[in-house]
Amino acid sequence: MSLRCGRRADLMGIDAKGHVVIVEIKVSRADLLGDGKWPDYLDYCDRFYWGLPPSLDRAPLETEPFLPDQCGVIVADGYDAEILRPAPLRQLAAARRKVETERLARASLRRLVTLGDPQTLQWGSES
Repeated sequence: MSLRCGRRADLMGIDAKGHVVIVEIKVSRADLLGDGKWPDYLDYCDRFYWGLPPSLDRAPLETEPFLPDQCGVIVADGYDAEILRPAPLRQLAAARRKVETERLARASLRRLVTLGDPQTLQWGSES
């Protein structure tokens, strides 16, 4: 999901209470340690999670550079996922939440329409 800051979140959604949630997925230690852009995502969500496979060492996420007091941890495989550390609520301003919710809704609708009619994407780019 593209963010207004120019970054792309791996996964973005809305929880049952209307909070914007971002999950940054990491598949290897190098991927995790080499990511310096993730703090930019914090301005676009109420809750931020790291999404990791079960085999990945989670120790770096407990260090200060990874802001463990501001980030949750989800471990997932091909069958299930578990929240190991809930993400604390860092409430967005109401105006920002509205903008991000609407952007996510529009992106979701475009993807859904494109799934139903792949020609829609081609038609939309010509107009």
